[in-house]
Amino acid sequence: MNAVVGRGKCAKAAVGASKMVQAAEHKGCRTSSNSGQASCGSRAGQADLPTEIWEKVKSHPCYSEEAHHHYARMHVAVAPACNIQCNYCNRKYDCANESRPGVVSEKLTPEQAVKKALAVAATIPQMTVLGIAGPGDPLANPEKTFKTFELVAKAAPDIKLCLSTNGLSLPDYVDVIAKSKVDHVTITINMIDPEIGAKIYPWIFFNHRRYTGLDAARVLADRQLLGLEMLSERGILCKVNSVMIPHINDGHLVEVNKAVKSRGAFLHNIMPLISAPEYGTVFGLNGQRGPTAQELKALQDACEGEMNMMRHCRQCRADAVGLLGEDRSAEFTTDRVMKMDVKYDLEMRKAYQDRVEDERAAKAAASKEELGELAGAASEISLLVAVATKGSGLINEHFGHAREFQVYELSTSGTKFVGHRRVDVYCQGGDGEKDRLSTIIRGINDCHAVFVAKIGGSPKSNLIKAGIEPVDQYAHELFEKSVISWFRSYLDRVKSGEIQHVKRGDASIRQKAVISAA
Repeated sequence: MNAVVGRGKCAKAAVGASKMVQAAEHKGCRTSSNSGQASCGSRAGQADLPTEIWEKVKSHPCYSEEAHHHYARMHVAVAPACNIQCNYCNRKYDCANESRPGVVSEKLTPEQAVKKALAVAATIPQMTVLGIAGPGDPLANPEKTFKTFELVAKAAPDIKLCLSTNGLSLPDYVDVIAKSKVDHVTITINMIDPEIGAKIYPWIFFNHRRYTGLDAARVLADRQLLGLEMLSERGILCKVNSVMIPHINDGHLVEVNKAVKSRGAFLHNIMPLISAPEYGTVFGLNGQRGPTAQELKALQDACEGEMNMMRHCRQCRADAVGLLGEDRSAEFTTDRVMKMDVKYDLEMRKAYQDRVEDERAAKAAASKEELGELAGAASEISLLVAVATKGSGLINEHFGHAREFQVYELSTSGTKFVGHRRVDVYCQGGDGEKDRLSTIIRGINDCHAVFVAKIGGSPKSNLIKAGIEPVDQYAHELFEKSVISWFRSYLDRVKSGEIQHVKRGDASIRQKAVISAA
């Protein structure tokens, strides 16, 4: 059976997923900047991007790696229905402290969603983005989705609007998306080969009928790529999410990367499969494993080129609120929000965000100065370090309270963010938990050092035994500047013979971290 690509006018523009097409002129990633740099994406700075693109990403925590240290987002769960089944998804369960896509504690009407958005914006002035990411697919719930965007755009015009979709219905709604002032869209694309897609998607529901197997995968892939092209042609920034599933699509994602890049994707986010059996997904129940930390990094490195990779994704809940890596949704339940006397103060929000920008500029200048000190060093050594932070670019988290560590690769070229490692919170009622310490060490086992604001004697000695240097001398200082300073010292120690540089092993990706403290 031939794939059914589109409806009406969309069908005429359809392209086969297996055929690479000429790249449409993209108004984002491939636009030359004044700096002459071709690279763009999550690590790009103001000098690397055209002004109109920089304005779209500079305060977007998902589209800018640097911004995610300072700015927050919120998801509103107004879209319960979905039109495809993924073998890695199960939306039935919601546990406290659980963070994975598709999970919500409560669903909202558009009117409840806008009240919640105003309440969050008034409480968290650094919240700059509102997204609809489920718990189903926003475009399988078009009335609720676009009504919500209409209400939020009218009530809070400074908030950026985002949409995250599986892409099946995307070609039908591109014009509506553009009219709704949604200028960031994320599409989840896990394959362009239907043979691989059939292993990921048991069925889709399209044009009033259910497709299965190869037919389902073929329709889905064609519609996803067509939708991506149509959005790119309209100048809407597109991020592509891909779930890395070992032995199913891991090698294939390099081809996916090329396909989405040629169609104008701004950013590619390759995420690890979440497959803990207790989540009840098909993959989880069948024993499908997720990738290790080094497997994920190797694939991201292989795909990294002119289109940068997003490495700071936290695979958020569909009702997440706050900075990436934190969830303040419990502060904004519908019961609480409806009782709030919300005053939306646009001037206050702007003043707060202006202060954030001043702080960012100062931090960037400090890091640049420290990097200048490193410029004269010559070494082939590169290594990973882990940083405990609560945000704002500072080393400001106690080792025992850390829910995650941010991991950076250091070399004489500078620093490169490579991801985060979710871990079990070590301190429980003032005491450390031995089993949790073991899982933390496995989670950062590929790192040479861990930077913390403070650390107790027991975890410090255990880290040293594991070959990981605990570093607390830079407490509450800027972490990028600090890790560069430490790296210069490390190279000096290697050069003097004080220490010997050895390569570290692999690390595990914690899928169900215990983040609560007793």
